[in-house]
Amino acid sequence: MNLYDDDLTRFAEHGAALLPAPDREDRVEHDGALIWYASFGSGPPVILLHGGLGHSGNWGYQVPALVAAGHRVVTIDSRGHGRSTRDDRPYSYELMASDVVAVMDHLSLDKAAFVGWSDGACVALVVASKAPARVAGVFFFACNMDPGGTKQIEPSPLLDRCFSRHRKDYAMLSATPAAFDQFVSAVGLMMRTQPNYTKEDLGAIEVPVIVALGEHDEFIKREHANYLADTIPGAASIILPGVSHFAPLQRPDEFNTTVLAFIAKVSISGSDR
Repeated sequence: MNLYDDDLTRFAEHGAALLPAPDREDRVEHDGALIWYASFGSGPPVILLHGGLGHSGNWGYQVPALVAAGHRVVTIDSRGHGRSTRDDRPYSYELMASDVVAVMDHLSLDKAAFVGWSDGACVALVVASKAPARVAGVFFFACNMDPGGTKQIEPSPLLDRCFSRHRKDYAMLSATPAAFDQFVSAVGLMMRTQPNYTKEDLGAIEVPVIVALGEHDEFIKREHANYLADTIPGAASIILPGVSHFAPLQRPDEFNTTVLAFIAKVSISGSDR
């Protein structure tokens, strides 16, 4: 691929690479929302969970690589994001984690490996905490597990480009295309106040975890990533050089290589129904 988009110029103009045609896509009705998913390929299952304000299309560089490596890949639009709807309750990571389990049940997936990015990483770790039997492992990229793990955000052209792409995509995909500002406000409240996992909560996690962070992450403190890796039993830490919070878009080859190495260690056979 050899694609570098370090300043997200390509992403702002065109988005990520287009997802391939799915083998299956649908929306699952769950707890006041319709949750969109798509399934690609066959083999040991991997679930990709995107970041806050984004959608499954942001995984356009990862899905083909995972399918080519022999995996069934499931992407899920988080509640209220992309093609998924929501009710009027506040956002919570626990509620979104329950949506993920509902999609797994719908697809008869007993267990899967997870790759989570930003808010999606938090959702994946919540699933691992609440339903460890369903999780083979979590690649936890660029996220915090308590509000103290985040930096003060510094405005930049890169962040402006990312935000403009999110606004365009929301208008194209959402059932409420004119409500982007309200969407940002509601998700932002969740990000500022959740999650609130204690050291004891993290110490009770039983699944394999990689805590990964970009060298230049704009949002997550390096010391918080180190704390997570030290506190989650058996977890390992990886710093991805030359990239920031948006590594899957900035340098997909390097990101995919790291993900595939982890998935190869933890992946399990699953249903291909």
